[in-house]
Amino acid sequence: MLRRGVTTPGQRAAAPAAARIVGRTLHSPLCLALAGMILGGSRARADWPTFRGPFGDGHVAAPGDSRAVGLPLKWSDTDNVKWKVEIPHLGWSTPAVMGGQVWLTTATEDGHDFYAICADADSGKILFNERLFRCVEPESLYNAAGHNTYATPSPVIESGRVYIHFGTYGTACLDTKTFKEIWRREDIHCRHYRGPSSTPFLYENLLILTMDGVDFQYLLALDKMTGKDVWKTNRSVEWNDQNDPSPMVREGDRRKAHSTPFLITVKGEPQLLSAGAKAAYAYDPRTGKELWRVRFEEAWSAAPMPLYQDGVVFFITGFGKTELMAVRADGKGDVTDTHILWRTDSFVSRTASPILVDGLLYMVTDDGVVSCIDPKNGERIWKKAIGGKYASSPIFGDGRLYFCSKQGKTTVVEPGREYKELAANELPGGFWASPAVSGKALYLRTKTHLVRVEE
Repeated sequence: MLRRGVTTPGQRAAAPAAARIVGRTLHSPLCLALAGMILGGSRARADWPTFRGPFGDGHVAAPGDSRAVGLPLKWSDTDNVKWKVEIPHLGWSTPAVMGGQVWLTTATEDGHDFYAICADADSGKILFNERLFRCVEPESLYNAAGHNTYATPSPVIESGRVYIHFGTYGTACLDTKTFKEIWRREDIHCRHYRGPSSTPFLYENLLILTMDGVDFQYLLALDKMTGKDVWKTNRSVEWNDQNDPSPMVREGDRRKAHSTPFLITVKGEPQLLSAGAKAAYAYDPRTGKELWRVRFEEAWSAAPMPLYQDGVVFFITGFGKTELMAVRADGKGDVTDTHILWRTDSFVSRTASPILVDGLLYMVTDDGVVSCIDPKNGERIWKKAIGGKYASSPIFGDGRLYFCSKQGKTTVVEPGREYKELAANELPGGFWASPAVSGKALYLRTKTHLVRVEE
């Protein structure tokens, strides 16, 4: 259904959305450096420094860069697999790739031990596999459906440093050459209830953490060199769940969220977009000051990352009443009644992040329905059931969209106003993590292995 607006813790507790060229915003020195490398070098051009890649939006290359990367179109467990290495324990974190290294996290299924792993990007050889944190009494994930792990936030890499985050269970910065610890924090807490999910965000000299738990909900910016606090901003939403008849609601289940921030520029000023529980926000990334917010009346636990195009932000509200909404980004304060342009609850993803390609928005529902949406008005252009269940977010490269299912199927689709499937590929193990790219290779994390796929 399409609706238009008026105008409308537990016990222990790079640049990602960096940039936009032609509508993508470049701010931090890291973002500028990455963009320059992406435009100028073959390996760095497709490095993947965090969850949604070098631009924070799932794109391998910058808009207007039509050079083919050479990503694989077809593969199987025996064809076009350069190497495959087993990853111990369990984690849904997306691999982060830079400088010939692939970083990911994992944790024991009981939540006692938390590890960082580094593999050589060319050979798959494990270079580093060490326990960083231990928790004697971790909180249960309350997760019978297996939707989350203790190692879901993805690593963030910049030159010489990698930032590892397990939510309330610990955050650390490591030297990527020596693998020595630079700093660690074990005092940043919230009760995740269903496990940590939000990936850290690197901006200028700050590492920004999203801590949306059932007890506390806030963003915290650390000095990336020292790990010390710089600013902290509590979510400003007012809760109305104290007398709800559901025990899980009273426990705080509808106060948590799982999304990762996204950086934009509006009228020359940066805005950090962040979807929380019951509301989505825009902040000044340098100070943490809240700039504006839009409320979700009947939704909670947002997971997908926001997107931005032509002055409009696209948020997915999460569970409950799952909606995709378009919001003008030029507001102040509570803009719920003034800046929502349109909203739809038809075939909207609850887990996988959406993606914008050539003026059209694509998303895949948890139950495997891919939709193409006109972002100007929210009208659906087409939808197609591609089979399977989905948590992995799609990526775009070489004129192709890649959708990876929990059953191990990757459906490759040509973007456009008509559905056109290019290939369907299978790997055993299934995908909860999203794909990563470096050079001509796809790095795919299954439930049990890290796989380099290359034609």
